[in-house]
Formats: sequence, C-alpha cells, structure tokens
Amino acid sequence: MSTSFLDRVTDLGHRRLRADRTSRDLFGYLLVGPGIALFLSFMLFPIAFLIYLSVTDATHAGTVIGGEASLIGVDNYVALFTDTQFWNSLGITWLLVAVSLLAKLVVAVTIAVVLTHSRVRGKRYMRAIVIVPMGFPEIFRVTIWRGLFSSARFGPLNEILAMYNGAVERVVGVVDAVAFFVTIEAPGLLLVDIPVAWLGGRWSTFLAYVTTEVWMAYPFMVIIIVSALQDVPMELHDAAKVDGAGYLYRFYHVTLPAIKRPVMFASILTAAASFQQFLVPWVFNRGGPGRQNELLLVYGFREAIELNEYAFASAIMVTAIAFIGMFMWLAVKKGRLAEGVN
Repeated sequence: MSTSFLDRVTDLGHRRLRADRTSRDLFGYLLVGPGIALFLSFMLFPIAFLIYLSVTDATHAGTVIGGEASLIGVDNYVALFTDTQFWNSLGITWLLVAVSLLAKLVVAVTIAVVLTHSRVRGKRYMRAIVIVPMGFPEIFRVTIWRGLFSSARFGPLNEILAMYNGAVERVVGVVDAVAFFVTIEAPGLLLVDIPVAWLGGRWSTFLAYVTTEVWMAYPFMVIIIVSALQDVPMELHDAAKVDGAGYLYRFYHVTLPAIKRPVMFASILTAAASFQQFLVPWVFNRGGPGRQNELLLVYGFREAIELNEYAFASAIMVTAIAFIGMFMWLAVKKGRLAEGVN
C-alpha cells in the first residue's frame, strides 16, 4: 500500500512539474516573441525581399510598388556573372579590403604598442587624441579627405609637395654655392611634378581610398589592440627576459600570440566594413575615373538609382551579401574565434 501511495504522489508531482515547466516555457516565448518579430521584420524580411527582386524584371520603384514586376528566374545572375564591370568591381573591392586591412594592422599595432609602453609619458591624453576621428560623422570625415586630395594647384597635398620641391632646391642651391667650381642642379628624380591629379588616375585614386579608409578605421583597431595588450601577463615577458630574449623576439613570440584572437576579431569586423564601403568612393569621384574604382556597393547603387535596374542591382546586393557572409564565416571558423561559445 505504501509503495502504491508513493508512486501516485510521485506521478502527480511529475505531472505538476511538467505543467509548470510548460507554462513557464510559454511565458518565456511570449517575452521573446516581440524581439523575434522585430528581428524578422528589420533583418530577414529585407533580405528575403531583395532575393525576390533579384529574380524579377523590376526596373524602378514604380514597378516594385505597383506589383508590375514579373519573375524571370536567374537571368539577372547570368547577366551579372557575364558582366566585366562586376568582376572589376569585385576585384577592386577585395583589393581595397586586403590593402587597407594590412595598413590598418600595421598602423594600429604600432600605435597600440606605443600607447602601452612603460616608458611613454602622457599615454592617457594620447589615447584620447587617437580616438578623435571616431567623434566626427563619417560624411564629414570623407568630405575633409576629399578636400585634402584636391587636384587644384593650391590643394593641401599639392602645397605640401610644392614645399618639398622648394626644400630640395634650397638644399641643392646651398651645395652649389659651396661647390662653386661646378654647377649643380636639383635632379629630376627628387622633384615632384605638381599639381598632382590625385583623383585623376586609377591607382592614385585607389591610394586615396585606402588612406582615407585607414584613417577612419584605425581608432577602432587601436582600442581593441590596446585592451588586448594590457591583458598580456607580464610574467611571460619577465620569463622571456630571464632567458635573454630581446624586445623583438618577445614581441613576436609572446605578445603577438597573446593578442591574436582580439586582433583577428577586430580585423574581421573592419574588413567587413571595408567590403561595404560606399561613401569614400562615391564622395571622392563616384568610383572613377571611368568606373575603374567602382566598388561593389557603388556598382549596385548606380545600377539601381541612375540606370533604373532595380532587379539587376538586387542581384548585385544578394551576391555581395553572400560573399561577405562566406568571408566572415570562414574567418571565424579558421580563426577559431567561436571556440568556447555555446
């Protein structure tokens, strides 16, 4: 009898626990439901609608809003992958990502090492100065750099080059006055022809893009790397010093392995931002000269807004999403950044 009674009580308790757990689960779903709905509305729905547009013949906003677009399958993707401008845009975009990322790493690691070195004074104020670029709107920063790269004779960079030419000529003049027995002129290799059309050539324009990109993104990289450097145990450096390791050896074998994961995390984020760069090429010269530096997003924007090819532009953007998604997935997987994350 006692065993039967205990079994009935245990079974009743289990049923009540299951009921309570079900009600708690339902209540939890109700709490997270609005957040999930917002996520689906603002993230997944636009992507799904973009994919839909990419398989239609939509040409402008009217055909999209009025429902006049018809399904045409993958014709837009076939046209896209056979368009030489697409491959040019894709190549120049990945080149910008690679070159600017390398430059950002060199600049950011150098500045971060200086800002965390024990012999450097005033590091607190220097760190505040470093993050100043982050305080200005992006369009303001891009416009300022557009003015710096002005092709006018009295543009800022051309004026700096003129000052450089003047300094070279003065030095040569002094040498010529000392060596009075021979006439010395400034060699042409040391002088720069001005004005320089910074945004008139393909690679000078690309250099302007990279320079601006690096200046805009390095503060973020510096913040991440400084935080990582501060977490490197000093015991490792002390042990390396005891073994007679120099500064460069300790930096390569102790510091870099210790900050590898934070640096890779920052690199992935800034590389993704570079891939999505639009303002710099558009404000500078709209991806010129002659669409030679037209990044992928500029390419898609021009096809949609200027050429009224909404469906074709949607195919461009879907392809861009696929590329950046694969890049970030591979970077996280190969970098093992998700280890230990549930």
